[in-house]
Amino acid sequence: MSNKQAKIKFPVWRFLNQPLFSSKTKLVLNPYKFWYLYRIELLERCLAKKCESEGRHYN
Repeated sequence: MSNKQAKIKFPVWRFLNQPLFSSKTKLVLNPYKFWYLYRIELLERCLAKKCESEGRHYN
């Protein structure tokens, strides 16, 4: 995989559409902190997905 494909861009729309008065999520106004928390959340979502080849065993 080339470096161009692996680069994740900043989620501008998600940053701008944060809920203002939500008791579930905290508003993050610092873009660097938001980017850091977003990457952690993305990694957690990717690791939580079940791998399709998990049940297959190759000899």
